[in-house]
Amino acid sequence: MKKLAVFDFDSTLMDGETIDFFAEVLGFKDQIVSITERAMAGELDFYASLIERVALLKGLPQAKVDEICADLPMMPGASEVVAGLKAKGYTVVCFSGGFRSATEPACKKLGIDADFSNFLHADEEGILTGAVGGEMMYSNAKGDMIIRLQALLGVDRADTLVVGDGANDLSMFAHADSRVAFCAKPILKEAATHCVDVKDLREILKIV
Repeated sequence: MKKLAVFDFDSTLMDGETIDFFAEVLGFKDQIVSITERAMAGELDFYASLIERVALLKGLPQAKVDEICADLPMMPGASEVVAGLKAKGYTVVCFSGGFRSATEPACKKLGIDADFSNFLHADEEGILTGAVGGEMMYSNAKGDMIIRLQALLGVDRADTLVVGDGANDLSMFAHADSRVAFCAKPILKEAATHCVDVKDLREILKIV
């Protein structure tokens, strides 16, 4: 029997928000953290908040982005939960409202089957323009993508596990019977079947 597990990336598979690491280099981390917090709590439209935050990254070299993303801290238990789920027959996928620069190397390290995220646009000289595009730009993007993956893989909602922490995970929560809010905002906990409030992804293996 086929099964599907979908994880958010920032503050779920990875311990922190990727964009905060970028903003720290540029000197305005507090400003970006404030916007991110409001978006994850459901107070701001995700698309509008993403556009606003990425615009602040204009001028950051792509090489610096890649350097930061090569050394992001994974959440405790990340490699173990991926291996454990795959041993139980799950296809494990990452959906991120963040950036491919971060999800691609991390998911390769963790053995995740596929990642879907957004791209930071850089000019010909390798400098970020402040523009962004990709598969996870909107608040309903994760829900739309999980429906397509379920159809492609032949998996129904009863055999789908989703794990996330913020409001932009709500749309994928709508299409899974097993819904884990991981160190999550109250808005997501309300939609969850299980809540994990310690930073240890291995707790999820006790649920499935």
